[in-house]
Amino acid sequence: MIRNIRTILATAMTTLAVSAAAHAQPATSSPAADAAKNVVLVHGAFADGSGWRGVHEELNRRGYRVTIVQNPLTSLADDVAATQRALDRQDGPTILVGHSWGGTVITEAGTHSNVVGLVYVSALSPDAGETTAQQYEGFASTPEFVIETHKDGFGFLSPQKFKAGFAHDASDADAAFMRDSQVPINMSVFETRLKDAAWRTRPSWAVIATEDKAFDQAMLLHMARRIGAQITKVSASHAVFMTQPKVVADTIDRAAREAGSRAAQH
Repeated sequence: MIRNIRTILATAMTTLAVSAAAHAQPATSSPAADAAKNVVLVHGAFADGSGWRGVHEELNRRGYRVTIVQNPLTSLADDVAATQRALDRQDGPTILVGHSWGGTVITEAGTHSNVVGLVYVSALSPDAGETTAQQYEGFASTPEFVIETHKDGFGFLSPQKFKAGFAHDASDADAAFMRDSQVPINMSVFETRLKDAAWRTRPSWAVIATEDKAFDQAMLLHMARRIGAQITKVSASHAVFMTQPKVVADTIDRAAREAGSRAAQH
């Protein structure tokens, strides 16, 4: 009987030790063996890279190496160059992600040899030879998204309309910070013709914010379908990259696994 009790106690203690060790492990995971391990995030107009913080944290917890581009928003060439510098620093297959105007940037920059997949987050996706402005043709206007262009040609979002047009689902404090830290964009970029369209040679995914006030919903769907993107819809404002970080990170994670697997097979 004593021997049996000792055996039972020994087994129980071993089980408890294993269980405790398992719970002591940090709540992180690693990408699949054949997944792309690198992610480069590209912000859009009227914003900077700080809005990606939630997505950055989500992806870091999952074991990805994340780089955030700070676009100057002075020209398409300048933004593409900034993105390519980040891509040059990656050590292998990379998922390139763009929000809004950042979609135009990744479309041009995404032909980089490290890029194996593209993720468009409520983003623009012109074709080679097209301008970004052409993407709006034939779609409804967005009266709550008001751009004020200064005499030097740079545009800001109206402070009075900022939250309603850009980030209505953010807290008042977050929306105010984004409003006051917004980065103006040289409005001439929307008339610049693209030389390349990376989505023609790279698989694409799209996150569409269903309450986006910057783009007509029909326009977002048209662009995503034209590039053959796998579409995820989420109830969010144009600031979806900040207000829905888990949904965005989930899509990037899926892209990394699927695009990485395809790249490994070739």
